[in-house]
This record gives sequence, structure tokens and C-alpha cells, in this order.
Amino acid sequence: MDLFSRSWTALRAAVADLPDEDYAKPSGCAGWLVRDLVCHLVIDAQDVLITLVTPARTEPTVDAVSYWKVGDRPPTGEDPLDALIVRLAAAYEDPRLLAFHLDDVGSAAGRAAALADPGARVSTQDEVLTAGDYLTAYVLEWTLHHLDLIAHLPDVPGPPAQALAHSRGALERIAGAAFPASFTDTDVLLVGTGRRAPTRAEEEALGGLAARLPLVLG
Repeated sequence: MDLFSRSWTALRAAVADLPDEDYAKPSGCAGWLVRDLVCHLVIDAQDVLITLVTPARTEPTVDAVSYWKVGDRPPTGEDPLDALIVRLAAAYEDPRLLAFHLDDVGSAAGRAAALADPGARVSTQDEVLTAGDYLTAYVLEWTLHHLDLIAHLPDVPGPPAQALAHSRGALERIAGAAFPASFTDTDVLLVGTGRRAPTRAEEEALGGLAARLPLVLG
């Protein structure tokens, strides 16, 4: 729960400090500008709020790791929902309005997470899990998108070190295998999810795991 708050606060702070011109720069998400990514974060925050007030009475069907579904098609930005995000982001016109909306809804999501009972069961995407597991799963979401945010903005602070280490562990559990110790946590997250291609040396170090990458999370 604490790591959810720390990673989410760090991501929102990074967005809040962006100058207007950075919103028109590319992000680490295929086909998305920074403004599109920020718009997606608004929707993510809405999802957190909705999920935390959607109680479930049945037993959990997933946990913080199995919550993530692994696909085999990296996003291109052409998916209808991805394309909708682009149109929504453009409709804001003024980047400050988009930043304000993220701060408004994002702050509420952060407060809701702090008040949530970790053991309470909630429902989302036709699955049931504890609120604690749901929020833990989102540490990976925030960390990956923080890396997406700074992909072409080298002067913007990155995710907290603890969030990177946690997310590496989560991705390794999803993969069912450890990444080479020579990989930094950031390398694991970028290469493991297909955000960048491995170098020849990295591919050799990955061995058989290389053939299973990227892990396209959804």
C-alpha cells in the first residue's frame, strides 16, 4: 500500500513539473505523445477509484501477479481504445487543463488507496482480488508508465528505486524466470516488456528467456 502511494505520488509529481512543450514530445508508449500518456493516467486513476468501491463477495480469482494477462502483440497505438485516448488528449488543447485533471482525479485515487482495507475483496475486469493485491499490481503499472514518461525527457526524475526493484520482481514472477543479474531494474522492465530491444550482449545473457520476450501486459 505504501509503495503504491510512493510510486503514484512520484509519477504525478513528475507530470506536474512538465513544461507545456513536453506534452507534445513522444512517450515510451508506441504511438502516444506525452499528453496521450497523461490522459491514460487520468483513466487509470478513474479505474482505481471505480475498483476500490466495487466490492465482491466471492473468493479471489487472481492476485497481484496473475492479475496481469500476458499477450503476444505489442501495442502499436492503432487499437481503438488507444486511438480514443489520443483524441481525448487532443481535446484538452491546453496541457495545464490535462495536468489539472490528473492532479484532481489522481489525488482522489491516492486518498482512496490510503483508506482502503487491504483485505477487502474488489472486482475489476471480471476478476476478484483483494484491494491490497490490486494496489500492489498497480505499482508495476505506475512504474512502467513513469519510464514511458521519461523515455524522451532525460531531465525528468524517474521512478523511486524501491518501485523499480519491486516491479522487477513482479515481472520476474510473471515471466516465471529471473532476468540476468547484470541487468539493472530499469533494463529488466524496458527489455522485458518490449519497450526497447535487447542488445546483442543482453540477448546472449537472457538465453532461452529471450525467445519468450516481450511480455505484453494487459
